[in-house]
Amino acid sequence: MVKIRKTVLAVAFLLTLFSFHIEAKQILVSKNGNGISSLKTALTKVSAGDTIIISEGIYPEHGILIHIPVTIIGKNFPVIDGEAKGQIFYIDTSLVTITGLIIQNTGFSSMDDVAGIRTQHVSHITISGNKFLNCCYAIFLAASNHCIIQNNFIKGNPANQQLAGNGIHCWQSINCDINHNEITGQRDGIYFEFVQGSTISDNHSYENMRYGLHFMFNDNNRFVKNYFENNGSGVAVMFSKNITMLNNTYRDNWGASAYGLLLKEINDSYVLYNHFEKNTAAVYMEGCNRIVFSRNDFIQNGWAIRVQASCMNNTIAFNNFSGNTFDIATNGSLSLNIYSGNYWEQYEGYDLNKNGIGDIPFRPVSVFSMFSENMPESMVMMRSFCVTLLDKIEKVIPGVIPEDLIDNSPMMKKINNAYPGSGT
Repeated sequence: MVKIRKTVLAVAFLLTLFSFHIEAKQILVSKNGNGISSLKTALTKVSAGDTIIISEGIYPEHGILIHIPVTIIGKNFPVIDGEAKGQIFYIDTSLVTITGLIIQNTGFSSMDDVAGIRTQHVSHITISGNKFLNCCYAIFLAASNHCIIQNNFIKGNPANQQLAGNGIHCWQSINCDINHNEITGQRDGIYFEFVQGSTISDNHSYENMRYGLHFMFNDNNRFVKNYFENNGSGVAVMFSKNITMLNNTYRDNWGASAYGLLLKEINDSYVLYNHFEKNTAAVYMEGCNRIVFSRNDFIQNGWAIRVQASCMNNTIAFNNFSGNTFDIATNGSLSLNIYSGNYWEQYEGYDLNKNGIGDIPFRPVSVFSMFSENMPESMVMMRSFCVTLLDKIEKVIPGVIPEDLIDNSPMMKKINNAYPGSGT
């Protein structure tokens, strides 16, 4: 019965699309007298499946309600200007496409989530090829499923973080595809909360006030081939499971509380083929279990990976660690994670049988990194002779570093961690 019901629904959906196609008409919105001069007026004249073409020009409108399936296409990027009066588009029906517009000036509020485009309890929305300028929230998807957000440019300009919204905000939604967007100047570039089965790919999120990407309470999602650069605190993934983090770049996220990737209460996930360069802490882990870190490059970070004592059964294997101040840091006396087959630039061992694997194990945690995790103020001594002496003593007479925090098969040469098919 369930299978028959799904088939009937699918056929009904296709018939609806077909009926739209055969009856659809086009309505022109224009400032030169050749059409309707207002988008709101045009929306009162459409039927389901119609297309509205907006000609070049500036249209000062806000509070535009879309309550019928329609396609809106801008020619030569007409400007829909909210004049700082509030929300610009509100979509409460499915099967809507908006493309080719400049949407700007929602105004800013610490009380209301005003957005350039907001959707509520809908599905199959496409927002593609638009420019969002000076919007509190650019795109706000609420309980919206099977949506596509792609090829948009988003640039915010808030006075402070309290008045700022997120570039792409997705809440309680399923199967959304966020791809090839450029986002800057927002509070968070992309924000996901209670979202499942969705993909974030090929986005460039940079110079946002807080996070380039912020995940809260999301399961079974993946983010792939994104570039997160110079954000206030980097990327945060929290209270989620079954997350795949693949072939992303985290770069130049600096600050007292900045991370390339912050993982908190994450389980059964994968961090593969990522590039971490010049971050205060490339990865910070707290309360994380059964995460696989493999084929990642950690280059010139303050800390490559900070693993808190609450983390268990994680695997760190076949990664490159080069030029980091600290490769691994922990605040615990016991290690319950696996380190194997990594390349450590600081490794000073040898390979007599020439199999590419070091003949003696490597302990990637220094004594000073242990002290600094528990006493951050000790960082002022980082380059002192005493610190160097402590590390030399620990190598001869181990006693402080967790005994099980060891890579028994360190690689002698860097590992080729180019993502398969990337051509690099």
